Amino acid sequence: MSYLNFDKTVLVNLERSLQKEMIRTNRAGVYNSTTLVDCNTRKYHGQLVLPLPELSKDNYVLLSSLDETVIQHGAEFNLGLHQYGEHTFSPNGHKYIREFDCELISRTVYRVGAMVLQKERMLVSFEPRVLIRYTLLESGSPTTLRFRPFLAFRSVNELTHENPLANSNMDECENGRYNRMYANFPNLYMQFSKSVQYVHDPQWYKGVEYPKERDRGYDYKEDLLVPGYFELPIKKGESIIFAAGISECQTASLKNTWKKELSRRIRREDMFSTLKNSAGQFYKREGDKCYLLAGYPWFQADARTTFFSVASCTLDIDRPEYWDAIINKTAIPELLDFMNGRSEQVKMSGMDEPDVLLWFIRSIQKFAHKYSLREAADLYGQLCLDIITYYKKQNHPRAFLHRNGLIWVDGTQRPATWMNATEYGRPITPRTGYVVEINALWYNAMLFTAELLRELGKEVTADLMEYQSNITKDAFTKTFWNGYYLNDYVVGDYQDKEVRPNMIWAVGLPYSPLDRHQQKAVVDICTKELLTPRGLRSLSPKSGSYRPMYTGSLSERNRSLYNGIVWPSTITAYSRAYMNVYKHSGVGFMERTLIGFEQEMSELCIGTLNEFYDGNPPYKGHGGMSSAPSVASVISIMDTLKKYHNEQGKEEQQ
Repeated sequence: MSYLNFDKTVLVNLERSLQKEMIRTNRAGVYNSTTLVDCNTRKYHGQLVLPLPELSKDNYVLLSSLDETVIQHGAEFNLGLHQYGEHTFSPNGHKYIREFDCELISRTVYRVGAMVLQKERMLVSFEPRVLIRYTLLESGSPTTLRFRPFLAFRSVNELTHENPLANSNMDECENGRYNRMYANFPNLYMQFSKSVQYVHDPQWYKGVEYPKERDRGYDYKEDLLVPGYFELPIKKGESIIFAAGISECQTASLKNTWKKELSRRIRREDMFSTLKNSAGQFYKREGDKCYLLAGYPWFQADARTTFFSVASCTLDIDRPEYWDAIINKTAIPELLDFMNGRSEQVKMSGMDEPDVLLWFIRSIQKFAHKYSLREAADLYGQLCLDIITYYKKQNHPRAFLHRNGLIWVDGTQRPATWMNATEYGRPITPRTGYVVEINALWYNAMLFTAELLRELGKEVTADLMEYQSNITKDAFTKTFWNGYYLNDYVVGDYQDKEVRPNMIWAVGLPYSPLDRHQQKAVVDICTKELLTPRGLRSLSPKSGSYRPMYTGSLSERNRSLYNGIVWPSTITAYSRAYMNVYKHSGVGFMERTLIGFEQEMSELCIGTLNEFYDGNPPYKGHGGMSSAPSVASVISIMDTLKKYHNEQGKEEQQ
């Protein structure tokens, strides 16, 4: 049995199986996503979803679904599944599913009487093409397969409806047909590895529903065009490959392509290999550049998420080539463009956020811990110094270094931190003035940069940096320490004393401005009021503003995001902080934490982690179905534990 395996008891129960999603990407922005029973529940789901930069920045659903029908002795068994009402499904193909697993690729096994059909699917690497292989494992009778393609040809942010502009014509190509539903779109080629018969029978399937969009308060019904259907016979033991892409392929090579792509896959046989696989899904190559997407299905690359997640999503999973592609070849050139006033050339969003450059230095710090301080100094020492100088010279457009050594930001009109939810264009959580985690990052950045400078022999500059960090340290404790824990932000005479997770970075970063007593106090209050099995709550339940459940209208949900919702991205800093304070006793805590996350990886989007979770039990997941910061945070914990166990093993040997 594979690591991620589900039997019919789960799959035929739609209340459970429709909650379980899967997503696969090809590292070029193309993805394939649906539920385990192939019933789309989001407008973002689809067999072939891809970027079309000539149209917009959105991704586009071309092939929404592909319904299979098994025909034996004139009897038809439709394996498809679509929702047309809250409790109305047609056809009911899920009742034939016996097993689903995704050890290497997604694999579904159907049984109809004595017939057993296996369906496997994968994307071609760096090419906008999905492959679906059908293998007839058992059959006592002649068998024919029929395929109905459901076409959408729309942005993931829109829905399509029956209209006279839609082109239902299917033109012939090698072992298949192609369609261009609208003039501004590319052709969609649908081909098979053997000769196939096509029957033209255009129909609109109206009122297909996506319940997850309904729950999010968005339009959730659409019409899908089925231009006709394909038919071909299949023999026992035979495999047939279906290919859908925006260019015509050589069908004779499909079997070789399948073998080649299969050899590239990472076997998901335990928690680490599964998370490693998930992390690789966030890579997006664009020509010579490579970005780390913030998640799926709707995120693009943003600077804060990239620098927060990149070390764990590359170095910690032994993929240094992607660190080089993302950091050296993509992020640093764009970072330099920003610092040199060429913001129009920066594709990565959010580069001007006040803390982003500090998160970059933190990623370099992780690089140094993974390899060596010397290597980090040689590669990035001067750049880190330039960033520190950039803040000191007041060149940053949104971060201002005051004489007391603290960074001041304006978060009243526009969010200045990661807590960036808005309503009517204004921040819902207007953190402004001196913000605790930004200044913790600033203090850490200065001392780490001083380390790099000493490694480069720049002792005088390093001494000056350390002297300045001491000024920041004194001001940090005077400003944020309220006698019990850290204020979330301070502006003028106002001290925001809401208990939020942001204070944990002042303990979880390698350099802390706090003494041991203060560190323990911060960890203890976060443990007492914020800790959940999914990470830290964004606000203490003791607050009158506490909103733990991500429910209601869009406005209501946005107000919850940073007022009680749990963010797994906080668990890395908390775990490090806990270890800093409680030393070896923190190991057991970290191991228990991993157990909870491992269980979660089979609950919603399998093999990965959601963006955020409810603040109260059962801690249901929400947001993006696969989140880079969430995945990165758990990988980071696993890497820390690995280092600890390796060091412990060496001590025992000595």
